[in-house]
Amino acid sequence: MLDYDLYDIVELKKPHPCKKSKYWQIIRTGADIKIKCLGCGQVIMFDRKVFNKKLKKIIEKGNGNNDV
Repeated sequence: MLDYDLYDIVELKKPHPCKKSKYWQIIRTGADIKIKCLGCGQVIMFDRKVFNKKLKKIIEKGNGNNDV
């Protein structure tokens, strides 16, 4: 399992249908994970277990500021 945290930039196994970006920013953590597409801005929420299956790799660690 990868060690991700709030505001990290991550890549999922499948690209977003907007085709502008395959990268997402984590904007909420807890029992659920909320991520924002860096291409179109769409926000999606996953159960943590589902998110862990979809996660491919961490691209950049968040620096703690609110870039949302």
